[in-house]
Amino acid sequence: MAIKLKRVYEKPDDSDGIRVLVERLWPRGLSKEKAKVDVWLKDAAPSTELRKWFSHDETKWKEFKKRYYLELDQNPVALKPILDLPSTANITFVFASKEEQFNNATALKDYISNYQ
Repeated sequence: MAIKLKRVYEKPDDSDGIRVLVERLWPRGLSKEKAKVDVWLKDAAPSTELRKWFSHDETKWKEFKKRYYLELDQNPVALKPILDLPSTANITFVFASKEEQFNNATALKDYISNYQ
C-alpha cells in the first residue's frame, strides 16, 4: 500500500486518490466540502494527552512514535478502515499540522508500512 502525505489545507487533487484524514479533531476553519475527505481515521489519531505532550517538538519525536505505536497496538480496530482499502488504491493521508515532517501522519504512515 503506497501512502502519500499532504496537508489537508492544500487543494485536493485527483492524484490524491482516497483522502484519509488522520486527525482526532476536524481541521479548524475547513469545510467538509473543501477538505474532500473520504475516510476519517479519528480513532487512529494520537490520544489528546499524547498530542498535547508532543506538540510537534522534534526533540520528542522518537518518544512520541514509541508512545503512539503503543496506542495503535492497543487499538488495532482503529486501523481497520485503512487496512480494508484496496492495496492498489492511491491513498493520501491528510493532516492539519504546519509541521510537515514531525507529525502523526508521518508516524502513522511508517507504522502501517511496517504493519503489513
